Amino acid sequence: MLLIGLTGSIATGKSTVSALLSQPPYSLPIIDADLLARQVVEPGTRAYKQILAHFASTTPDLLLPASNNPQTPPTTPPDPNASSQAPPCRSRPLNRPALGRRVFGRTPSRQRDRAVLNSIVHPAVRRAMALAVLRAYLSGNWAVVLDIPLLFESGLDIFCGVVVVVGVREPRIQMQRLRARDPHLSEREAGERVQSQGEVEGKVGRVRERWSGWGAVVWNDGGRGELRERVARVMSGVEGGSPRWWGWVLLGAPWLAVGVGAWCIFKGWWARRRWERKEREREKEGGNGRPKL
Repeated sequence: MLLIGLTGSIATGKSTVSALLSQPPYSLPIIDADLLARQVVEPGTRAYKQILAHFASTTPDLLLPASNNPQTPPTTPPDPNASSQAPPCRSRPLNRPALGRRVFGRTPSRQRDRAVLNSIVHPAVRRAMALAVLRAYLSGNWAVVLDIPLLFESGLDIFCGVVVVVGVREPRIQMQRLRARDPHLSEREAGERVQSQGEVEGKVGRVRERWSGWGAVVWNDGGRGELRERVARVMSGVEGGSPRWWGWVLLGAPWLAVGVGAWCIFKGWWARRRWERKEREREKEGGNGRPKL
């Protein structure tokens, strides 16, 4: 089964591409890292308890008020003498905007907090993702899409047979889309979130270091129709390199699937090594290490 890694910086249109791939004529299963990241921190989970233990004492608004909790069941009229009592913390979801304000930014303290949050959430997401990939393989799918914003940064790109980066050439367009989607964000907050997911140029540079047919860039500076055409061209090349019947062969021959998977991991690792070597060379030459778009 082919693992297609889908990534891109925030507000570049990655979710739109993911939606297109989930529909005919592709109808691919989508493993959404953002969705899994929400599920693994739901009230009562291990990650939720770890986040509370680290952030609750210094983030007063870390949890949503009880009135904003859709999971809170209807109750009888409250006792006036108990109206000031808050529900148990374990039943209140995380206030994601408040947590985002705590971890997004370039100050050393925010970077440390973001590292702590990632160390809690990422392992839980990886476990959930591995189970989802296994289910997709056993269901006989020829390919599955791993929708991961921090695909390269998390090191999961080496497991993907193909990596697709969704990008925009104009940062101005990216900022406009983000603030239109999340109007509560100030310009500074929007800029911090863009920076936290890495610049588009860096992701493009990484995918271009992969072998021909193992990586592609989908530019999304235009409209939805233009994006649909570009996705179709990319997927035509992907299916040409890994036809649907090949997925059935691998399902019937697990030993062959293991061998193909090992080869994909090696090629992904080697592409990462080449990119890192070129980055070091650019730094020695005094360049900024960013390719031209």
